[in-house]
Amino acid sequence: MDKIGKYEFLAEPFHCDFSHHLFMGHLGNHMLNAADFHATERNFGMERLNPIHKTWVLSRLAIEMDEMPLQYTRFNVATWVESAMRYFTNRNFQVTAEDGRTLGYGRSVWALIDTDSRQPTDILAIDDGVINNWVEKSKPCPIDRGSRVKMGGGAQLVQTIDTHYNDIDVNGHVNSIKYVEHTLDLFPIEWYSAHRLRRFDIAYVAESHCGDKLNFYKETLDGLVFNVRITKSATEGEQEVCRCMLTFIS
Repeated sequence: MDKIGKYEFLAEPFHCDFSHHLFMGHLGNHMLNAADFHATERNFGMERLNPIHKTWVLSRLAIEMDEMPLQYTRFNVATWVESAMRYFTNRNFQVTAEDGRTLGYGRSVWALIDTDSRQPTDILAIDDGVINNWVEKSKPCPIDRGSRVKMGGGAQLVQTIDTHYNDIDVNGHVNSIKYVEHTLDLFPIEWYSAHRLRRFDIAYVAESHCGDKLNFYKETLDGLVFNVRITKSATEGEQEVCRCMLTFIS
């Protein structure tokens, strides 16, 4: 089995926006599915980990696209593990069209946690470090690594939403991609008529759960780059959940 996995997807019409291109959120889900397929086939995925009370959680994700898949077209997501450390692993993605053209890339950082304690656990202790057998260092991923997203002092509260059933994933917390979708909803549809999202960075800080209120703080770095901080309301005050950076082009 190759160290690099490649999986075919279809840009289904109801997963596309008014421009007939795939939503960024759905592309993110396809990347996470490809990561799960790749890990499961190589015996360090959820099927192996869940029975021993372990699971993967996404720590950072960066997606940078030159072109989004067009409605009804098939595309491929290739994925590979770039490096594995005790508590984190770096996984990359390449999105290609049916004709082989590269549409974009993704970078991600994952942590392995104990599902009982919700604390990080040693990745290299699983099956004597089996993940190291699948590290691929020679394939390039030419986009910048994901940013921590440094917020300034000018972020303004622009929206507060409740979380519901459809926000929750198999790990029992708000799905990683739901934060992406809610953040993209902060911009009016007229903005997307004149601009294209080229890159989305998100750094996860803490979990949120069904019933939590999420608060969105937005600041403009320049006319086409924005930072967003998401917090959840708690009895002791607000707790930061994640930070995002969005880079648009005209």
